[in-house]
Amino acid sequence: MADSVPAVVPPPAGAARPRRRHRHWRINFPGGVAGILWLGIVVVPVYWVLVTSLRSPQEFFIANQFSLPVPPAFANYVRVFEVNFLGYLMNSVIVTAGAVTLTLVVSFLAAYVIVRNDMAVSRAVFSLFLLGLAIPIQSAIIPVYYLISKAGLYDTLLALILPFAAFAVAVTVFILSNFIRDIPRELFEAMEIDGASHWQMLRWLVLPLSGPALMTVAIYDALNVWNGFLFPLVLTQSASQRVLPLALWSFQDEMTINVPVVMAAVVLTSIPMVTLYIFGRRYIVAGLTAGFGK
Repeated sequence: MADSVPAVVPPPAGAARPRRRHRHWRINFPGGVAGILWLGIVVVPVYWVLVTSLRSPQEFFIANQFSLPVPPAFANYVRVFEVNFLGYLMNSVIVTAGAVTLTLVVSFLAAYVIVRNDMAVSRAVFSLFLLGLAIPIQSAIIPVYYLISKAGLYDTLLALILPFAAFAVAVTVFILSNFIRDIPRELFEAMEIDGASHWQMLRWLVLPLSGPALMTVAIYDALNVWNGFLFPLVLTQSASQRVLPLALWSFQDEMTINVPVVMAAVVLTSIPMVTLYIFGRRYIVAGLTAGFGK
């Protein structure tokens, strides 16, 4: 017996045919103009710093500020390395890596407990972390100085790592707890049925899924620590404990007239964070857009 083929019923004569929806693109002229203006505001100062760092001190006062230097004066960068730039760079790397590592460990564990614990104490602790967002560093600098001095840590790199980490914990816990809260509860329940402990769930579930969020807060905290100026100014004194922002400030006082050398120091100071952002931008975008596709 042959298979029956369903008959195609034609639409009635007077029936209206469905219209195809055409997507109309509208040119956002004000938004484009605003974007170009903002791009100019951001790019022009960066370009000026780069070209100025390659000028000689004499050319800086007579040449056009936006013209390319001919020939470029790489001696400015050599002069920066002659004033113990590598030592200051190493201090900044140690302080930034130590503060960010301590912040991530403490904040990640605290965020997991806050999300997975439904007790009132966890909600109170989370509110306490949120209260830390409202406390500026400037208002707490005198108590921090007193505590660091009494602990015998004044004029050490540890005196910078601990306060930087303490003030970064609040915003890091806030971001990580919101990210962990978006992890489906069914995944935790499945691991609990299999007999997994909290440490196993942290290691095999939460940590892999929180990679973008951890990279996002790591870069954010690293930028704040790397550019921090108040704590190094108040909590350190000797030249051997200087970090790059404080060294750049001292170098600017020494080279007041030699602006190209100062700009060369600014460029060298910015290279590590720019490099970190280039390699971590994919994780930053993933961390910032997490949860929008749900």
